[in-house]
Parts: sequence; C-alpha cells; structure tokens
Amino acid sequence: MTETTKKGLNPIKYLKEAKEELGKVTWPSKKDTIRYSVIVVCVTAGMAVFFTVLDWALTLGLDKLVAVTQ
Repeated sequence: MTETTKKGLNPIKYLKEAKEELGKVTWPSKKDTIRYSVIVVCVTAGMAVFFTVLDWALTLGLDKLVAVTQ
C-alpha cells in the first residue's frame, strides 16, 4: 500500500491533524467579523439595486423597441 492510502484509512490520525491545523489558524476578531459581514450585506444590496435598475431599463428599452417595430 502507498503511504497516501494508509494515511487516508486512519480517521483518528486525520482528526488529530485537522485539530492541530485549526489551532494554527489566525481567526478574525468579533469586530472584524461584524465589519466584513456588514460589507458583504451592503455590497450584496448594492448589486441587487444595480441589477434591478438594469433589468428595468432593459425591459423599458425592449418594450419601446417592440412598440416601434409594430
């Protein structure tokens, strides 16, 4: 068996190594998490407004184009 296969067959070792790696992670502070969440919500809302206006404008333009061709 290859070493990769042996490593994949030991879930206890995998969980220990995963816990070790999670200990090395630098987690963001509560303040940073809130700030990033607010940014994501604002950007998402801004994009929703942008695409709503774009859809409205394109629909209006298409309606005018159809009206002209009839």
